[in-house]
Amino acid sequence: MRRWIAWFLLALLPVLAHAAQVQASLDRSQVQLGETVTLNLRVEGGGLAQAPDLSALASDFDVLGRSSNTSVSIVNGQRNMQFTIGIALRPKHAGQLTIPSLDFAGGRTQPLTLTVTPPDPRAAANSGKAVFLETSAQPTTVRVGQQLLFTVRLYFAGSLSSGSLEDPRLPGIDARRLGDDLDYDVVRGGRAYHVIERRYALIPQHAGTIDIPPLQFQGELIDPTDPDSFFAMGTPATAASPAVSIDVQPVPAQWGSSAWLPARALSLTLEGIPADGKARVGQPLDLAMTLQATGLPYEALPALSLPDLKGATVYPDKPVTGTRNDGQWLIGRRQQNFAIVPSQAGALTLPAITLKWWNVQSGQAEEARIAAQTLTVLPAAGGTAAPAASEPAPASSAPAPVAVATPATAGSGSTPAWRVLVLIAVALLLLGGALAVAWIWRRRVRSGAGASGTATPSHRALRLAFLAAARGGDVAAQSHALLAWARAERPGLTGLGALAEALASAAQREAIEALQRRRFAADAGGPAPDLASAFRQGFQWREPPSGEEPPLPPLYPFKLR
Repeated sequence: MRRWIAWFLLALLPVLAHAAQVQASLDRSQVQLGETVTLNLRVEGGGLAQAPDLSALASDFDVLGRSSNTSVSIVNGQRNMQFTIGIALRPKHAGQLTIPSLDFAGGRTQPLTLTVTPPDPRAAANSGKAVFLETSAQPTTVRVGQQLLFTVRLYFAGSLSSGSLEDPRLPGIDARRLGDDLDYDVVRGGRAYHVIERRYALIPQHAGTIDIPPLQFQGELIDPTDPDSFFAMGTPATAASPAVSIDVQPVPAQWGSSAWLPARALSLTLEGIPADGKARVGQPLDLAMTLQATGLPYEALPALSLPDLKGATVYPDKPVTGTRNDGQWLIGRRQQNFAIVPSQAGALTLPAITLKWWNVQSGQAEEARIAAQTLTVLPAAGGTAAPAASEPAPASSAPAPVAVATPATAGSGSTPAWRVLVLIAVALLLLGGALAVAWIWRRRVRSGAGASGTATPSHRALRLAFLAAARGGDVAAQSHALLAWARAERPGLTGLGALAEALASAAQREAIEALQRRRFAADAGGPAPDLASAFRQGFQWREPPSGEEPPLPPLYPFKLR
C-alpha cells in the first residue's frame, strides 16, 4: 500500500505543478499603526502547500498567526481546488512597507505594498471604551455624481453574542455596500480590540452640504475572562458613530452639454481591427468597443455607438454591462460589439471617437480617444466586383439585421480524444489521492487512540473549543467542534446525522439540521442557528431500550458516492 501511494504521489506531482497558480493579496492596502493585516497566499489547481519562509518580513512586521483553508468547486463539470494560507501581520512602523516576492507552492508571488499611517488622534478618546464606532469619508469634498468611500469600523473588546449595525440611508445619495466585512485586531491605548470594518460607495445626486447622521449599534458583549458569561444574556452595549459632513460641489459651469462623467480613471478602447489593416467585401469585421470607469457604476456611462460608415453597414450587438468593485471603488463597464460588413472595395475609414470626462484626482477635464483608422477593403472572394447581394437597398426600406457568424477553425466543434483521456486520468488520480489521504488519516487516528491521556483533548477542552467556534461564523469549524465534543461522550458517532438521531431534544436536532443546511445546501439562507442556547445544558441523549446495549460503531464510518 505504501509503495502504491508513493507511486501515485510521484505521478501526480507533475500534473499539480503544471496546473497550480499562486497569488498573494492583502485584505487591506492601508492600515494604521497598531492594526493587523492579513496576507493571503493562494494556490489554485494544486493541492496542499507549506507556508513560505517569512524571515524577509521580520524587519517590518510581526507575524501573529497562520490559518489555512481548502475549497473545491465544480463549475460546468470542471473541478477546481483552491488552497489558501492566511498570515496575520502587524506592522512595526509607519510608512510604505513592501512585502517581497515569496516562494510558495512551487511558484513565486508578486511583491505587495502596504501603506501604514500613524494612529488616529481620535483613538485616545475611545481607547477606554468596551465598544465604539468610527467613521471616515474619502474624500470629504466631491462633485455631483462622484463616488466617495465611506468606511464604518466597529471596535469591541471581548466577544459579541449578538449585534446590529444600521446602514447609512440618506435621501439624494446612492449607497452601495462594497464587498464583505473585514475582520482584524488592533491595540488602542494598550487594550486589544477586535474590529469589523464595513465599506460603502456613496454617490451624491445633488449639490450642497450633506450631513451623514450618526450610525447606531446595539448588541451584547461577553466578557472573555468570565467562563460562565457565554451562557448568560451578556451585557447590553450600544455605540454611535460621529457625524460626517460632505461638501458636494456642482458640475462645472463650463462643462457644456457632454455627459457628466466624474471618475478616478477612464478608458475607451476598440478591439478587433485586423493587424494587416485589410478587410474583404461581404466578410464581417467583429469589433468590440469597451468603456470602463473607476468610481462610476455602469448606469452612469453613456451608450456606445459607431457613426454611419461610407461603404459599409454597421450592425450593433446587444451591449454587455456590469459593475464590480475593488473593495474601495466601483468599476463600471460597458462593452458594445459591432459587426461591420464592407459593401465595396477601396478605403474604409473608421473616424476618431472621443469622450470627455472629469478626472476627480487632478480636478481637470480630460478626453478619452480612439484614433481614426483606415482599412483597405479587398474585392469579394472569387471576383473583382462586389456581389449583387451587397447592392444598396431602396431608400424606403431600412436594412434588416443579419446574423453574422465568424468562421470556425478546424476541429473546434469537438474535443481531441487525447485531451479527454488526460482529463479522465487526472480525475482518477485526484480521486485516488483523496482516498489514500483519507486512509492514512484514519490509520493515524486509530493508532493515536491508544496513546496516553495527555495526547487526547479532555471533555472540557472539547466543550470550550465548541463554544469558541460557536462565537464565530465558520460553519465547518462549528460542525467539526460539535461532533468532536459529542464523540467524547459517544465514540461511535459517525457524523452529525447520527448525532441528531441519538439526541432526545427536538431543539438540539433542529439546531443540527439548520447547521447542516447552512453548510451544504446551495440555497442556504435565514438566521444562523443559536448553537450556544441549544447545547447550553450539554447533550440530551436518547435512552437505549432496556436490556439493549448501544450498537457498535460501523466498520466503515464514511460513505463513498
